[in-house]
Amino acid sequence: GTTLVEWIWGGFSVDKATLTRFFAFHFILPFIIAALAFVHLLFLHETGSNNPTGLNSDSDKIPFHPYYTIKDILGVIIMIMFLMTLVLFFPDLLGDPDNYTPANPLNTPPHIKPEWYF
Repeated sequence: GTTLVEWIWGGFSVDKATLTRFFAFHFILPFIIAALAFVHLLFLHETGSNNPTGLNSDSDKIPFHPYYTIKDILGVIIMIMFLMTLVLFFPDLLGDPDNYTPANPLNTPPHIKPEWYF
């Protein structure tokens, strides 16, 4: 109801208090989510995952380190190398061709049109 709206807004209308609260909320929320994810992983690491079949699955497991650690590091290195190659050797690949037209303050390019309400 109105009490909840006034509490969230910080008054009877959207004002500086509302913006301050929402900015603070949007700043703190990612840290809260990261902390909850960390706690979730900690509990999952401590107790293990549930096995609904009731069978012992320890024989099928391989350790995370070094197998998946090396795999993840290799994937990150390949992605960084791909992005560096794209940026350093083909910097204009995704650019707009109109960016290379010499500037002329007396001539507007034909594809630039004002918004419909002008």
